[in-house]
Amino acid sequence: MSTPYPFTAIVGQDDLRLALLLNAVSPAVGGVLVRGEKGTAKSTAVRALSVLIPEVSVVVGCRFSCDPGAPDPACPDGPHEAGSGVSRPARMVELPVGASEDRLVGALDIERALAEGVKAFEPGLLADAHRGLLYVDEVNLLHDHLVDLLLDAAAMGASYVEREGVSVRHASRFLLVGTMNPEEGELRPQLLDRFGLTVEVAASREPDLRVEVVRRRLAYDDDPAAFAARWADEENALRARIVAARALLPEVRLGDAALRQIAATCAAFEVDGMRADIVMARTATTLAAWAGRTVVLAEDVRQAALLALPHRRRRNPFDAPGLDEEKLDDTLEEFGGGDDGDGDGDRDDSPDDDPDPDGPGGGGQSPQDGSPQAPQDSPAQPEEPEGPEEGRGGQPAGGGEQSPVRAAEPFRTKVLSVPGIGEGAAGRRSRARTDHGRTTGSRRPQGALTKLHLAATVQAAAPHQRARGRSGRGLVVRRDDLRQATREGREGNLVLFVVDASGSMAARQRMSAVKGAVLSLLLDAYQRRDKVGLITFRGKDATVALPPTSSVDAAAVRLETLPTGGRTPLSAGLLKAHDVLRVERMRDPARRPLLVVVTDGRATGGRATGGPDPVALGTRAARLHAAEGTASVVVDCESGPVRLGLAVALAGELGGTAVTLDELRADSIAGLVRDVQGVRGRAA
Repeated sequence: MSTPYPFTAIVGQDDLRLALLLNAVSPAVGGVLVRGEKGTAKSTAVRALSVLIPEVSVVVGCRFSCDPGAPDPACPDGPHEAGSGVSRPARMVELPVGASEDRLVGALDIERALAEGVKAFEPGLLADAHRGLLYVDEVNLLHDHLVDLLLDAAAMGASYVEREGVSVRHASRFLLVGTMNPEEGELRPQLLDRFGLTVEVAASREPDLRVEVVRRRLAYDDDPAAFAARWADEENALRARIVAARALLPEVRLGDAALRQIAATCAAFEVDGMRADIVMARTATTLAAWAGRTVVLAEDVRQAALLALPHRRRRNPFDAPGLDEEKLDDTLEEFGGGDDGDGDGDRDDSPDDDPDPDGPGGGGQSPQDGSPQAPQDSPAQPEEPEGPEEGRGGQPAGGGEQSPVRAAEPFRTKVLSVPGIGEGAAGRRSRARTDHGRTTGSRRPQGALTKLHLAATVQAAAPHQRARGRSGRGLVVRRDDLRQATREGREGNLVLFVVDASGSMAARQRMSAVKGAVLSLLLDAYQRRDKVGLITFRGKDATVALPPTSSVDAAAVRLETLPTGGRTPLSAGLLKAHDVLRVERMRDPARRPLLVVVTDGRATGGRATGGPDPVALGTRAARLHAAEGTASVVVDCESGPVRLGLAVALAGELGGTAVTLDELRADSIAGLVRDVQGVRGRAA
């Protein structure tokens, strides 16, 4: 077994270390979600914590880690007699993002259950993690069906495996720790709320700290055992402090004044439900025990709020988590009223220093709000002519570059979906064959049986009962009789936006509406768990503003700063989209794309200088997508009383459909885009 990096050797990251240690003292705090960029010691810190968690006593031979002092009466390996057990280190179990449902909850032998009535159960990761630590790296990329199972286990403290009336239940209480890079997408709100604490981590910009990080890491890589030995005393001291804090925790008193501050803080930040209040109370109590006190002080409440509330406050989907510390201090001061007990009830303006200089400090550092500040609108400017160039359809196009404008208010859009049935990653957009959803048929299993189709299995086994010598009431079932249920659900798609940012779109009111429409579609993609990409075209070329990613909020940031002006190289935008989709098909063949072109349909280029006809180039580029069967929608941005219908014609060449900005709203049309391919558009 490899030697883990010592927890006490981690440089900086005070909030991260403190949040992990608080959960080691009191797992009832509810776990930790660690958000941060790549290479910030997120996984290193979690794995280092696992060796500091005190040992647990378990029943000998129990695969479900039952406590010998209070064994689970429903344990599949039970019943157990209460008594002495054996001690072993608490386990740290890692849940891979691509794990199967059976790997997480365990597998039931359906064949033996049907033929013999035997509950032959192989425990999964939830059983292994009971009374230990369950770690999910890249938790934001976890499939929805695994998230649902985690939510159930976290809520009930037990895992249930049920198949065709046969069920197994076992206890599953664990410390849940997740790490994620926000650039790769956000977490579902239901799972986000299940994490007791959250911390934002980032690499230090101090050269001395960065030097020390590199020095220690190189020393560890050269000789892990020797490096760990140099930190053994600090590790033992920290382990002893965790044990002492656990022993002190039952004696800590949470006074009425602190409770008022907790309730007032949660109300001031408009968090939903009561879980935040409970988590803050547990965290403040644990902070007091960690500091060696038996009374909760105002600084404990403040630190608890900084750890427990940022991911629970109400915010828009693209807003970064964070907490207004000035508002927090004002609330704590207003509802302070003096602490009960021996502590000083006045709020200390600075966070409490950690009493142990070697241990992590309270920090009190809140994550910085990374949401972009949109520039102020400048006075409306008329479109500037390009000169002799003509737009698609003979209309002159706009010219010089203009500063970015703020997006209009987003709205709920109609569902844009890809036709047919796919097999992509689970999501909420297009029809797909999935492991979850309504049953549509059956087939012979390919590999392990996961979802039994009982009626089809019985039908396959029934004709052979006499030949198999059936004599009793039981059905003689063999492997060849088993049938896998085929199910239909929803998949996530790759939604690739191709946005016209040329001079013809540069009228500030129009561009604001266009950005609002694209932002609305991004919100829809966020809710439907799609990957998104953003291509813009203006001037002489097209640019991949954002390669395909699961981080929809990153696309929103790029959209906010999008400049406009110049010619309209429509063909360049479509060809760039063709290249991006070609690469993505090789990377992820199962994820089907949806091309969303946002334009007024004009195309300008080199006709005035003897170059190729830009309209013909745009038509040829559009036909490339149509030939490959790419589902497409053109959002028609043409405005004014006279419409040339250029975007509608483009949609016809793409083999898709066109929709105006007004029609894109969910309350404007009924079922316009159910199958966006196969409709040649209004031009047809």
